[in-house]
Amino acid sequence: MKIGIGLPNQTRDVRSAVIPEWARRAEEAGFSTLGSVGRIAYPGVMDTVALAVAAGATSRIGLLSTLLLGPVWPPVLLAKEAASIDGVSGGRLTLGLGLGGRPDDFVVDGLGARGTGKRLDRDVETYKSVWRGEVPDGCDNPLVPAGTREVPLLFGGGVPASFERVARSGQGYIGASLPPAMIGPAFDGVRAAWQAAGRQGSPYLVAIAYFAVADAEAGTSSVRDYYTTAGPDAAELLASTVRGGAEAIKEVVRAFEDLGADELILNPTSDDLDEVARLADVVL
Repeated sequence: MKIGIGLPNQTRDVRSAVIPEWARRAEEAGFSTLGSVGRIAYPGVMDTVALAVAAGATSRIGLLSTLLLGPVWPPVLLAKEAASIDGVSGGRLTLGLGLGGRPDDFVVDGLGARGTGKRLDRDVETYKSVWRGEVPDGCDNPLVPAGTREVPLLFGGGVPASFERVARSGQGYIGASLPPAMIGPAFDGVRAAWQAAGRQGSPYLVAIAYFAVADAEAGTSSVRDYYTTAGPDAAELLASTVRGGAEAIKEVVRAFEDLGADELILNPTSDDLDEVARLADVVL
């Protein structure tokens, strides 16, 4: 199982200037991937911006949005953003997409929080059309350079429709920030949908988990704050998943490896740059 690390782009009041150095340190340490967290209505850094900055600061490490909220974006605009990040990175982006569950993230007029599943399915077709160089209605030119590749897609979500979306349109699945025992059934559901769709090989399965090496209490408080608008029960559940200290982090790595995850992205709970080296000492 590969081990990646998230960017701290959605920790409250993140010091935005740490993101390029975080990315450089993560690549030097040997992490497989840099992840980003998607949220609009929170005082962080936009995930597309964080990934673009990370692309410019590195040359080898993978880039993955975990998860970008697809339906909050006009699809043509997101298709160009993603192709641009992938291009400047030399083809290192994988686009992880989710529906979004908090109404305050839907800030674009006409793109509300209803019907997001069907909208994302339509949007995916638009992304792929743009990446093929087809000219959208109302435009005089293709939106991307010739030779642009189709950016690999992973999808999140915990219902059968999400698993079917993976099998129909994606290369794999990203589990939610939940304990391994709660993610196992989702992994099984994705595998079953993949097989039922007649796809060859296996879906790429990504797990994510929050970590805090130096200060577990502060990390738990940070995650609770991030999820406050999801309601107190959800906020407490997700805060309780923060893995604090070396042994707890090693335990979650083993648990996701036992589930058959292909990659685990460990997401930070602070923008403390020293957490990159601390985590590397534990898991790499």
